[in-house]
Amino acid sequence: MRRPAGFDRPAQPPPEPARPAISAAKRAATAADKAGAKAPRTKPTPEPRPSPDASAPTVRPPKTTQPGGTQPGGTQPGTTQPGATKPDATKPKRARRGGGTDPARTPRAFDPSDTTTEPILLTGGGASASPITVVPTPTLRPTASAVPAARAEPATRAEPATKAEPTTQRSGGTAGARAARSVLRAAQRTRKRFERAEVRRFTGRARRRRTAWIVGLSSIVLAFGLIIGAAYSPLMALRTIEVVGTSRIPATDVSAALADQLGTPLPLIDADVVKGALSQFTLIQSYVTESRPPGTLVVRIIERVPVGVLAGPTGFDLVDAAGVVIATTPERTVGYPLVDAPDGIDSAGFKAAAAVLAVLPDSIRVQLDSVTAVTTDDVTLSLLGGERVVWGSPEKSEYKAVVLAALLIGHPAGTVNEYDVSSPDSAVLR
Repeated sequence: MRRPAGFDRPAQPPPEPARPAISAAKRAATAADKAGAKAPRTKPTPEPRPSPDASAPTVRPPKTTQPGGTQPGGTQPGTTQPGATKPDATKPKRARRGGGTDPARTPRAFDPSDTTTEPILLTGGGASASPITVVPTPTLRPTASAVPAARAEPATRAEPATKAEPTTQRSGGTAGARAARSVLRAAQRTRKRFERAEVRRFTGRARRRRTAWIVGLSSIVLAFGLIIGAAYSPLMALRTIEVVGTSRIPATDVSAALADQLGTPLPLIDADVVKGALSQFTLIQSYVTESRPPGTLVVRIIERVPVGVLAGPTGFDLVDAAGVVIATTPERTVGYPLVDAPDGIDSAGFKAAAAVLAVLPDSIRVQLDSVTAVTTDDVTLSLLGGERVVWGSPEKSEYKAVVLAALLIGHPAGTVNEYDVSSPDSAVLR
């Protein structure tokens, strides 16, 4: 059956003509030029290796090429010649760990019987064959330096050194680890000191403020404790009573009234007890106590000031502005006017008259004979010479007293009959 067009099998290429073999003479000639030039390596066809001989080393002939990269006989690099052998490098091999040699790798001595010759056909012009000259392959003997080097190497890697190495490494590693830990601890301590210094630097202001507060509060607490301790100690007990401001009241009477407080610490003196002891003195209008450490009590007394005399059934009562009886005498006390209050000391007239008498200066009070007041708006003063002073209400009493003193200087008593100061801005003389 005929194949379709395009599916015919391609024609097989014609076989290449056989290349002439290189003679042994040319191979030996090119061996002398090996040091002249290097050519690309060719991969010769390997030949079967003979059985190794443990007694002699085996050395293979070197590969020879012609200068310029062309092999003898006109062959190109990379082509395989018949009967060519692959040279082996004569590098020293490492000995086994056990110190023995490998028989397969031990080079053997060159044997001339291994040299083989082949007939070479010469081409061209029907020339007759020339005689073949046999050139022995040069023998490569192992150098004295290579063999001892290969066998001397195991001596440097002896078993004891290999076994002793871990011990040295362990001891060195332990020392190194110990040194590393020491360095690490020193670095950690240095870091901690640095961090503490930084914390103290950043918190310095707060620590100083806290220290100031602590010192201040401690000082206050300490002072308070000392004061409390000293105040309640026997050193602060009352031993002396000093009375100041009395003229009508004997000071000894006041001291005797407070004698029950002797021996009491000054901070523990009872104010209610002192008030009760001084309230029995009617002449005392007010008082103030003062403690003087370590053991003195000062009593400052303000006595009542008498302003007039009231006529009573048993005599004349010397009274102050509040109507408190200071003293009672059978006769009228000189220097104090007679207060005429028909409704008594609780009436509005008496209170108005007492308010006017309280603001009068002594220069005018000594010239008065009596004061009459029925209501709060009709206060009238009578002088010793019989002259009358129309005062009016107690309002603006200080101003009215100043105006009356000026009128008495300009118009003394006896020259006029009446001084009207009820309107101090427009005083009237009659």
